[in-house]
Amino acid sequence: MAGTNDTALSAGTGVAARASRKRGPLISVAALLCTVTIAVNFMLGPLLPLMQSHFAVGVSAATWVLTAMLLGSGAGFVLIPRLQDIVDDRTMLLWSGVLLTAGALIPAIGDTYPALIVGSALLGFGSAAQMLPVGFLRRHLSGASVATAVSVLIISTGTGVVAGMVGGGLAVKYLSLSTFFFVLAAAFAVTTAALLAVVPRSRPASSARIGVWGTVWMIAWVTLVLLAMAQISVWGDVCYLLLAVGVVAGVAWVLAQRRSTAPVFDLAMLKRPYATTACVASCLFGAVDAAFVLLVTYYTQTPAEVGYGLGTDALGTSLLMLPFALTMFISGKAAERMVQQGRPGVILAAGAALCGLGLVWLAFAHDHSWQYLVGSAVVGLGSRAGYSGSFAIPQLVVDEDQAGMAAGIPATVMMIGAAFGAAVTTIVLSLAYVPEVPGVPQPHLYTWGYLVAAVFPVGILAATSVSSARHPGAFKALMAQA
Repeated sequence: MAGTNDTALSAGTGVAARASRKRGPLISVAALLCTVTIAVNFMLGPLLPLMQSHFAVGVSAATWVLTAMLLGSGAGFVLIPRLQDIVDDRTMLLWSGVLLTAGALIPAIGDTYPALIVGSALLGFGSAAQMLPVGFLRRHLSGASVATAVSVLIISTGTGVVAGMVGGGLAVKYLSLSTFFFVLAAAFAVTTAALLAVVPRSRPASSARIGVWGTVWMIAWVTLVLLAMAQISVWGDVCYLLLAVGVVAGVAWVLAQRRSTAPVFDLAMLKRPYATTACVASCLFGAVDAAFVLLVTYYTQTPAEVGYGLGTDALGTSLLMLPFALTMFISGKAAERMVQQGRPGVILAAGAALCGLGLVWLAFAHDHSWQYLVGSAVVGLGSRAGYSGSFAIPQLVVDEDQAGMAAGIPATVMMIGAAFGAAVTTIVLSLAYVPEVPGVPQPHLYTWGYLVAAVFPVGILAATSVSSARHPGAFKALMAQA
């Protein structure tokens, strides 16, 4: 249980007193790592048109940059948090930093389309390092380490989204692609050096091992699912076949893991109160965010000459979505506190309700800039509250030697949810195009897109209701016991 954190830390690692003296620097470098790894996910999108013209490739080839990054992230979220539990923190931080720096240097130096794809995959894989602070803060801080770790993750997410959105827009205006990637590589190198200078040396938190076959199997089915959803608008029916194969392989993997003596993830954790609900919520909040970002980006950047749209550039769209990121600072801490008080259902339901409200607002009010400012603020408020609860719940029901695993499970399903939300939105927007303007959706499809996205929060409300009915008061009792 999370309540054993301090005792286990002092007895097992011998670094508690030393780490406590580094509390401020530890939190600072953790926030820096989360910020830069999350920012890169939001920076590449605005750069796609620049990449397309620079490498003289089509739209489909350009979007493979995001697909490669998505597939890399899927593998990274499976491996990096889990390996952190069985390898020491500093080693995982070093490996992740090397991967991220290499992912930026390869396209910076190579300056070719293949180099860009390889670099994007490495950046995606390394971006899973955003989960590492949850583990090393729990292990190296005394006191309310779970609360601190989750708060750093959530607040830094807001900072990273802001930096990514605005930074991506500015990069389009003022930097060449090579310069952008060199700057990115320097940021990753500095971050890695700061982490290695501050994070204490310690022994591995867990002596458990993970099966190679189970790991490869999981990465394979996650990759199939993500690839199918990422390419659904290009490959058509082939994607449905890939998705079916991926889902069947995933179900078979779960059944095999239950009998495995060296599981990738200890699925017994999901039997604890609200743990499964937290993962379902993480998946659906990921779908909400992806659908929201896609709908806002497409509509606001549609030229007004088409008959609708705001005709903004990447930076203008980023500024319209700024409240989405800034409200993360408001809701994250309060949400995590409510979870610790034994009220996880309340915060998950409240986050879902706010997301639903913001999406319905945008369904009928998306013609003017101020409407996006209101809608993005409401969606961001609900989304961050929900994520805070989704990541805090698993941390509070496991000991610190499983902190990486407890971060990896909701992070992996969040990635799948984001791919699902983007795929559903793409399908909706592809149903009908403006006459004589190929590829530009009919304006009424944006209303339907937001309404379809509003179904995702309904799923969270349903899952929360079921969990509350099945385990009344169980989570609060668990917290009291801890």
